[in-house]
Amino acid sequence: MKIALAQLNYHIGNFESNTEKIITTIKKSRKNGVDLIIFSELAICGYPPKDLLERKEFVEKSRSAMEKVAEHCIDISAVVGGPSVNPNPKGKNLYNSAYFISNGKIESIHNKTLLPNYDIFDEYRYFEPNTEFSLVELKGKKIAITICEDLWEKQPMDNNFSKSELYTISPMEKLSKLNPDFVVNIAASPFSYNQQNLRTNILKATSKRYAIPIFYVNQIGAHTELIFDGDSLVMNSKGEVAKRLNYFEEDYQIVDLEEIETQKAKARNVDYIEKIHDALVLGLKDYFGKMGFTKTTLGLSGGIDSAVTVVLAERALGKENVRVLLMPSEFSSDHSIKDAVDLAENLGIQYDIVPIQNIFQEFQKSLGPIFGDLPFNVAEENIQARVRGALVMGLSNKFGHILLNTSNKSESAVGYGTLYGDMNGGLSVLGDVYKTDVFKLAWFINKDKEVIPENSIVKPPSAELRPDQKDSDSLPDYDVLDGILFRYIEKNMSSEEIIQDGFERATVQKAIRLVNMNEYKRFQTPPILRVSSKAFGFGRKIPLVAKH
Repeated sequence: MKIALAQLNYHIGNFESNTEKIITTIKKSRKNGVDLIIFSELAICGYPPKDLLERKEFVEKSRSAMEKVAEHCIDISAVVGGPSVNPNPKGKNLYNSAYFISNGKIESIHNKTLLPNYDIFDEYRYFEPNTEFSLVELKGKKIAITICEDLWEKQPMDNNFSKSELYTISPMEKLSKLNPDFVVNIAASPFSYNQQNLRTNILKATSKRYAIPIFYVNQIGAHTELIFDGDSLVMNSKGEVAKRLNYFEEDYQIVDLEEIETQKAKARNVDYIEKIHDALVLGLKDYFGKMGFTKTTLGLSGGIDSAVTVVLAERALGKENVRVLLMPSEFSSDHSIKDAVDLAENLGIQYDIVPIQNIFQEFQKSLGPIFGDLPFNVAEENIQARVRGALVMGLSNKFGHILLNTSNKSESAVGYGTLYGDMNGGLSVLGDVYKTDVFKLAWFINKDKEVIPENSIVKPPSAELRPDQKDSDSLPDYDVLDGILFRYIEKNMSSEEIIQDGFERATVQKAIRLVNMNEYKRFQTPPILRVSSKAFGFGRKIPLVAKH
């Protein structure tokens, strides 16, 4: 039996595009003598559709598109993900389903059992869990069709309340009793830099436990914050990867079922910084492409965050679509201006220099009678940041460019940024990347030649909003700070647990206090491209008005 894995990039709600992609791939597969082609979870409508699932016409269009796909499944069968209506008046209105299509019609529908309802997932908001288990038969083979989480019952929660068993039911235990010959798993598994190993280990453990091959198909592409890396694969019954599809790009492979037990895919070890780089480029490209935007702008300061952001933007959108403003103040060093100019010229992007000193002085003059003799402090610092924010937003409005936010995760965590200033933007590129990893990204970008001026990487980080300002004046060294933040945000460790890991008590308490008191700032930030297991945004729900 020939089985094709179709790893495609879908667009939420774009039924015409999604259907055309699926049908085109089915036609190609039929010409190649494929017996079964597998598409990913909710492929027909795109994942995650969120509250669009509550609109009747959206569900109807999904079904209509699925029936159009079925017309092309002659002499070939397909598994395609899409929502289906729950016929039972009790329970949720919909199922998250896999459609088995053959002989020009929908032969059967197989529903998702385990509905993730943690972190970024809220599937139980929309879908009813499956309670019935059955196989399909094709060319003398019995197939168990599952959906993403259905193979993840042993996934640990990524915090200090880890569980070896996340769910009380195992779909594979139910299906294994029906003696399938192999498993199809269609998925929409979002990227995080450590997800590949977790995903592979779970599929490996499942295939070994039940001594059964698994055909796993994930989607690629980005939908606002979420980035999907693909990495679809075939696991043989010995828990060996027989075939692996590419990262971060559409891919298509045909596999012979009879040969996978003797095949072994070449090991692929990609450094996590390279994965983050590729994920962010894809996230940028799809955000602009799927929203119908083409051009972007940002403030280029000569610092490392804006430098890394503008390189990623140029790689995603092309140099002709990136325009930057350099906005030096009286506190900006000559070297910072030169670094920003050199980087813009290295990339071949358009840049303009708009000094803010005179504008800032006008603000001071207007506010002088109110501020009186009060000393220069964070108020004046923030005015400079907001002047810059107003200038780049002016450019954005005048020319229709989307402003990119350049704040990193470390800064966002502790509130080291100015609302309506440097925290402006339509999309946050580095908001899920700790400062220590921003440095690594910069060195990765420069691995073949100097793109980012080295001085931007090695000089002490500074907002340059007062004389001789350094980030270290207000914050612990980033190596220390990021270690604390990772434990507190990703691992949900308490302050005492973090201190037991070797961090100084006062530093830990200060960092955690800053995280907690700046939730209101993060609540107002733009969408953040997610590359870790716990990003700020809708996957981390903390009340604004709380005392803990």
